[in-house]
Amino acid sequence: MEIIEYSEVWKDKWDQFVLESNNGTMFHMQKFFDYHKPGKFNFNHLVFLDRGNIAALLPGARVGDIFESPIGASYGSIVTKDVKFAEAMDIVSTLFEYGNKVGIKEFLLTSAPRVYERHQNENLDFAMLWQGFNYDLHYISSAIKLEPNEDIISRFQQTVRRNVRKTLKDPDVRVEINNRYDEFHPILVENKARHDVKPTHSLEDLIKLTQLLPDNLVLFMVYYKDKPIAGSSVFIANETVTLCFYNMLLYEYEHLKPIHRVMYEVVKWSTEKGYKYVDIGVSQDTKAANPMTPSMNLIDFKEKFDAKTVMRNTLRKKL
Repeated sequence: MEIIEYSEVWKDKWDQFVLESNNGTMFHMQKFFDYHKPGKFNFNHLVFLDRGNIAALLPGARVGDIFESPIGASYGSIVTKDVKFAEAMDIVSTLFEYGNKVGIKEFLLTSAPRVYERHQNENLDFAMLWQGFNYDLHYISSAIKLEPNEDIISRFQQTVRRNVRKTLKDPDVRVEINNRYDEFHPILVENKARHDVKPTHSLEDLIKLTQLLPDNLVLFMVYYKDKPIAGSSVFIANETVTLCFYNMLLYEYEHLKPIHRVMYEVVKWSTEKGYKYVDIGVSQDTKAANPMTPSMNLIDFKEKFDAKTVMRNTLRKKL
């Protein structure tokens, strides 16, 4: 097995491998990275070849002497098919050989949570730990396991159930799936400003992503009469998980509980489309000194929708 550095000639084969992989997501695809303006990141994506065929992929970049994955994305680390243990061991040892050869001093890799896998397979994780990786950080995420044979509303906390049913009966409240990011983004910016942060994506970024990956972004908008009051920007991460990347609302309409309604609609849609989980994202206290500090209020809110904790883990290895 050997590693070569990615070039454009591998683009189609790279993305096809991600689509056929066991643990890849839209955040591993070259089409996704294309939304970044040229020169924003100095990517150094890696292709693992076994007798000329792709065995694994590792998107990322060198930051000084450290190779980080992801860079410019939510999830990274090594993408494989439903790999056998011996091959997982070879992939990790080949990575170290490459690192020593090109002068990398450290690897810092953050994978998607376990629920993103088609088949639960921890061969790669164990191979990484056995060969010297150690856990560096854990982020708490929340995911709703989708149950097609269960009533959705009955799974929610009692107050949420009542609020959802109330909005379903209100003729002035409706939810649309559309591409009105021009309506969505200003409210998102206002929401983020309340916490002294800016959205990860500009309006132009979101529009470009819908052009690059039209099947991977779904926008749920909540309207009161004809006024947009809330929404959820959902990323179809892979065939297993939909990710609520942004939830937002106009706070003067908070009494209508539009977030409760839009979460119901997202879970309903994802269930009907055959996905297995809805990921509602990480719940960390971004103002705390320790980046692992949990946001108790946010976790409690997500648990009202029967969400359970899944961890997003970062592994570190010094060569």
